[in-house]
Amino acid sequence: MNDFENLSISSAIEGLANKNFTSLELTEFFIKKIEKNKDLNCFITSTFDKAIEMAKISDQKIKENETRSLEGIPIGMKDLFCTNGVRTTAGSKILENFVPFYESTVSNNLWNSGAIMLGKTNMDEFAMGSANTTSFFGNVKNPLGSKVKELVPGGSSGGSASAVSSGLCLGSTGSDTGGSIRQPASFCGLVGLKPTYGRCSRFGMIAFASSLDQAGPITKTVEDSALMLQAMVSFDKKDSTSSRQSIPDFSDFKKLSIKGKRIGIPKEYMIDGLNSDIKKIWDAGISWFKSEGAEILEVSLPHTKSALPTYYIIAPAEASANLARYDGIRYGFRHNADDLNDLYQKTRGLGFGKEVKRRLMIGTYVLSAGYYDAYYLKALKVRKLISQDFEDSFQKCDLILTPTTPNVAFPIGEKQTNPIEMYLNDVLTVPASLAGLPAMSVPSGFNSEKLPVGLQLIGKPFDEISVLAAGAVIEESRGF
Repeated sequence: MNDFENLSISSAIEGLANKNFTSLELTEFFIKKIEKNKDLNCFITSTFDKAIEMAKISDQKIKENETRSLEGIPIGMKDLFCTNGVRTTAGSKILENFVPFYESTVSNNLWNSGAIMLGKTNMDEFAMGSANTTSFFGNVKNPLGSKVKELVPGGSSGGSASAVSSGLCLGSTGSDTGGSIRQPASFCGLVGLKPTYGRCSRFGMIAFASSLDQAGPITKTVEDSALMLQAMVSFDKKDSTSSRQSIPDFSDFKKLSIKGKRIGIPKEYMIDGLNSDIKKIWDAGISWFKSEGAEILEVSLPHTKSALPTYYIIAPAEASANLARYDGIRYGFRHNADDLNDLYQKTRGLGFGKEVKRRLMIGTYVLSAGYYDAYYLKALKVRKLISQDFEDSFQKCDLILTPTTPNVAFPIGEKQTNPIEMYLNDVLTVPASLAGLPAMSVPSGFNSEKLPVGLQLIGKPFDEISVLAAGAVIEESRGF
């Protein structure tokens, strides 16, 4: 048996091309490892038979020199992406037995690129959470925790992040509404990339907040992120928000020099409660860019303080509309009842978890008569101001460097009783989501307890290549 423990996507592609091992051998290795590590609870549904079939097809393609970009690469698929004939739950009881008859565009693009599905990864219910503790299918554990202190992997893409971090797959898809790729990537010591809004089609993604949701990869390296993103993106006429912007070769980031680039440091991200270890690593990141010949300058994003309350009005409002379809009539969980109103009440009351119900109540409230203008419309206006802040800053700089999260991974159960404290995990990731900008978390060091810390890079719209190039500087400079 080959040593697959330290493979990245790029090194696996090379190994497969050189016939050092087969895709079937690689896939069987990960299947065995997933079965041995069920305690991490990374997967809701395993698709091992399907994976073996896909691996055999990939081996035949490699044999015939007809390889595609991700030929034979086993990955995890967040259980938010509809997969034809494979259960898709969004981490919720209300979709516990839902089996789609169609494929999401992102997953279809990956399968057409030769990637292999090992299973559907666990997640916070309907992507609502920052710790992967709201899933109907139970908590996901961060593999970097211990028996003494079990840690959250972050959320909502915690199953994807934990699976990649523990070596159960080579990469995984995530979705990012307010930080759900970047925050778990930071907590698990991985690269997490949220592309520009519209880069990846939302068709077949179970919706949380339609104006914010965006698919992206969670990987071990920056190069792997570029490879996965290349396979995921496409224009899609089935998605009205899909961008027609030309798609570059994301691997061109290797040719891009950071020398002479202007890196903005937003003073508003020096928030109260920012962990001192994270501040030191942020300072180290600044010095790395200086040593590469980049110019460091302070920028101002004055509406940053309003980003979190703005997000927690807009996202729940959109969720309130999107999740109205789960009524027990057409598909999903249905509770027996005497009349229609009783059916709605019992189905939704028992089908949704506590956090989802909380956000649906907030969203319904801010959209209700008398409050729509006072809350929702005002939040949309502030969102525009936040976007304008970024536009103004990008007149002066090419990229923005910040911490990804104010703290590192915390113990399971902590912060559970205080929703506001939990929401504060997203305080540094939400602004880029509201502005629809590409942003990436890159592992940049460890705190005093040897837990990983991520730095966040935010780029101009559709300039993922610059974000990847800057991420590679951090990756090369960090020294681990």
